[in-house]
Amino acid sequence: MRLLVLGGTEFVGRAVVEAALGRGWEVTVFHRGRHRPPAGVRSLHGDRTAPDGLAALAADGGGWDAVVDTWSAAPRAVHEAARLLRGRAGRYVYVSSRSVYVWPWPRGSAEDAPLVEGAADAGATDYARDKRGGELAAVGAFGTADSLLVRAGLILGPYENVGRLPWWLNRIARGGPVLAPGPRELPLQYVDVRDLADWLLGAVERGLSGPYNLVSPPGHTTMGELLGACLRVTGADAELRWTDPEVILDAGIEPWTELPVWVPPGGEMYDAVHGADVSRALATGLVCRPAAETVADTWRWLSGIGGTAPQRPDRTRKGLDPEVEAKVLARSGGVPDATLQEGPSDD
Repeated sequence: MRLLVLGGTEFVGRAVVEAALGRGWEVTVFHRGRHRPPAGVRSLHGDRTAPDGLAALAADGGGWDAVVDTWSAAPRAVHEAARLLRGRAGRYVYVSSRSVYVWPWPRGSAEDAPLVEGAADAGATDYARDKRGGELAAVGAFGTADSLLVRAGLILGPYENVGRLPWWLNRIARGGPVLAPGPRELPLQYVDVRDLADWLLGAVERGLSGPYNLVSPPGHTTMGELLGACLRVTGADAELRWTDPEVILDAGIEPWTELPVWVPPGGEMYDAVHGADVSRALATGLVCRPAAETVADTWRWLSGIGGTAPQRPDRTRKGLDPEVEAKVLARSGGVPDATLQEGPSDD
């Protein structure tokens, strides 16, 4: 298979490139040259936001079985690329987001949930409408039969440049009492970036089209399992102090951003983020690896680059101020996690 990845040097794009190379595919990446792509690819350089930014792609005489595009800003960049590549590629895969659904997303909602408005040739507006515009651009150029819309949920794993799992790993590695947002058994829903990539490439091979929610089944892991895995892989002298959601919220701590991944149970935000229907993706080959593997591989990657994860400039920084954490723990104490104080397990 011949694959063109627009981007291909960071997080999702890089995982797709590495997975494609692992399958023996011929891979071309079109990128700005700010980051080195994986070895074994063919590189074309250009900036989609600049005038004539697609010139190198237009001048190239290559053709591809599929294009993968992860763009998340002004939809017109997808619009222009898709129109240029129409007739030169067999399928256009756009990595979108579950954010394209009208908020609030009801628990158990599937691909037929109401969608936000968007325009294929628009400039940047907000994340949800930009992603929806990107979808419309892909479908407008390639048609419904030859476009695949990957509506991803929470994505974790190596190369993460948003700051969620890297923050937790670094916080726990620092040691000491850790404010662990409860309940410990809170079910989570996310997808390892490599599982997303594997499913995506399998979908290309099978000629799938249309929208797919791409995230693990609800309850793939729990908050306790995720943070427990962080404690084990870092080997840190840390103690998880499980704290009631009410205490956290009363302290003014923001779920999802100050305590990444975590959303308090019982509300519309929790149902939306951790309650999607992914039966369509599961029926078409999505397989999700254990959380312990995602955590261990992310820590290995993070340690290998010195502990400081890359940060996308268009995303807010994640994590809790240490002084705020200390004050909340001093008032509430939290509940020590006795099941994790006996050291790493052999599981």
